[in-house]
Amino acid sequence: MAGFLPLAFTNKMEKLLGGKEYERFIDSYQAPRVYGLRINRLKLDTAHWKSLSPLGEAVRPIPWAEDGFYYAEGERPGKHPHYHAGLYYIQEPSAMAPVELLDVQPGHRVLDLCAAPGGKSTQIAGKLQGSGVIVSNDNAKERTKALAKNIELAGVRNAVVLNEEPAALARVFSSWFDRILVDAPCSGEGMFRKDESMIAEWEKHSIERCSVMQCSILKDAAQMLAPGGKLVYSTCTFSPEENEAQIALFLAEHPDFEVVPVKPQYGWTSGQPDWLAESETAGLSDERLAFIGGTVRLWPQNIEGEGHYAALLQRKDNGEGGSSRELELEEAGDVSFEPRPSHGKRADHRGGRGDNGAALRASEKRGGSGKDGKLRKTAGGKGSGASRQSDTALDPLAAWRAFAEAQLSGVFDDGTARLQAYGSRIYLQPQGLPPLDGLRVIRAGWFIGEMNSRGVFEPSQPLAMGLRQEEALRTLNWSADDPSAVRYLKGETLFVEPPKLNVSADEENERGINTPPFKGYVLVCVDGFPLGWGKYADGRMLKNELPAGWRLI
Repeated sequence: MAGFLPLAFTNKMEKLLGGKEYERFIDSYQAPRVYGLRINRLKLDTAHWKSLSPLGEAVRPIPWAEDGFYYAEGERPGKHPHYHAGLYYIQEPSAMAPVELLDVQPGHRVLDLCAAPGGKSTQIAGKLQGSGVIVSNDNAKERTKALAKNIELAGVRNAVVLNEEPAALARVFSSWFDRILVDAPCSGEGMFRKDESMIAEWEKHSIERCSVMQCSILKDAAQMLAPGGKLVYSTCTFSPEENEAQIALFLAEHPDFEVVPVKPQYGWTSGQPDWLAESETAGLSDERLAFIGGTVRLWPQNIEGEGHYAALLQRKDNGEGGSSRELELEEAGDVSFEPRPSHGKRADHRGGRGDNGAALRASEKRGGSGKDGKLRKTAGGKGSGASRQSDTALDPLAAWRAFAEAQLSGVFDDGTARLQAYGSRIYLQPQGLPPLDGLRVIRAGWFIGEMNSRGVFEPSQPLAMGLRQEEALRTLNWSADDPSAVRYLKGETLFVEPPKLNVSADEENERGINTPPFKGYVLVCVDGFPLGWGKYADGRMLKNELPAGWRLI
């Protein structure tokens, strides 16, 4: 493959690396690429996954990612039912490094600024463990569909997905985030081995153009980081102009930021301030310039992975005697969305209607999302709290409560999230977010469903993926090697006896939902993990509710 590399690229790399190191670098393009997947901690831990998966004994750990594993080229994990249950995400091994450096903790407010297609957002969500909030943004509208789906497939409950320019976000989220990931758009030199089409992209998108874009993104990101917060800047390119030079310029213009040195381990190497031109270090003291050596490079000749660069930056505290966000979290906590209930816990799933201001009743002229993508809230005030079908005619939130009363055994506690209705669509939104009015919103929170024209709540696929099996009253569960699981994933109608309720007889009588024959929704699972909804209409016929875009092809 090395013969297909652009001459301008190889000449530059030879000048930077020189001699034997350049030869090792070029030779790495003849080596087979490696493949990785990362276990989704929102669903299960690695030990549980290994006990379930046919890949469990064949994978090897990725040293810098606690939930990451190499798998063999011939395997097809994307076709297995466990992939469709969101148990893991297929991800290039080096791409797992930036989030590991970010030090995300439960309760943090995290921004993934250039998030599509969403792999790093799902990695962040796994570290948040359902608490705090992740705002996943991408400025390319066409990429946000994949971004939203990957977040939903992972079962993330505490995410908001936006389609905005960084400058627009900076006006809304000033000094708001504890952690920010800037996985910047770049010339993609580190991906040449993985994807040869990147070579053509490199020739079209100049390093100079990317550098200007990266500088602007970093400036806007800096405005959104809280004092004491951390920011990781990463690229998948080798170009010093897009890596060390960006950090040098940023440090020169932001004296309130400093580099947090990253130990060069796992075959990683230190950043190269010596590769910078004098013009790129203007305004930077020798001491500050030396800090750039605390950034890291991932070279394909040194690791099992593709090329990456990463820098960990921290904003100094304001020094005005007030607590930073880090101290606030330590002293009082800032959990805006409760962790998932442990097995057997029955939390009240109908909350969020009273004094949090979130139970918005739909008017006849419903809002929703306009053509510009900006949110239009439904008109109205507090919800009535009704849970009966007859009370839901103009109230999507009441329709949701009726569904939850009949179908769910507990999802979240009162006050941990806001119920928001935008037109007929209903979201659970993490507490504490600033108003999103005026922003292009793809997902205003966990999209749980919408009210149809008959006033009946229809549960969403993201609701199914975000639930645990025990949180639904009726479930069907097949093993991964049961043909019924694959038939369901292909969208087929199945004939299966309706399942029994996952409640006691007393609770069944109290809810008044024990009248045969059963008609309604069931949560379809594989090995105990949700795949989507099915719906019984009559007898044993299970109508397949899996959306077309989620099916196994």
